[in-house]
Order: sequence, then structure tokens, then C-alpha cells
Amino acid sequence: MRVLNHANLSSKTLAGIEDELSAQENLKDVMAWALSQPHGTFIPSVVAQVIVQDEFTHDVIVPWRDGLVLVYDTT
Repeated sequence: MRVLNHANLSSKTLAGIEDELSAQENLKDVMAWALSQPHGTFIPSVVAQVIVQDEFTHDVIVPWRDGLVLVYDTT
């Protein structure tokens, strides 16, 4: 997975995020990871929105910690 740093995070913070997300290969992995996090890490609905681009592409928006939002572009 490639992580784009649109939040201008430090290289150390970005490396930590890349490491934590490295095992995610699909939306099922994202959901399993999100649901396994400590209470309060994610908002209760976990996935805030799924935006359907076409029949094969979806953007998945996941509010995370410290005001960060993860946006997955899935195909």
C-alpha cells in the first residue's frame, strides 16, 4: 500500500502510519484492523463514507486518531 502524506506529517509519523497499515490489502483488512483497535480510536461507525466512483472503484473514508482521516482508493 502506498501512503500519500497530504497532512504534511513528519517523516517519523508517516513511517509509523505506513508500518501500521502495511498489512492491509483490501477493505476487509481495513475493517478488521479498525475494529481491533482500542476503544475510542475510531468513531463508532468506523467507516464514515464509501464513495462509489464506478462499478469497480470506491473511495473509503475512515476518520482515525488525532484528527487524521484515512482515505482508501480501492479498485
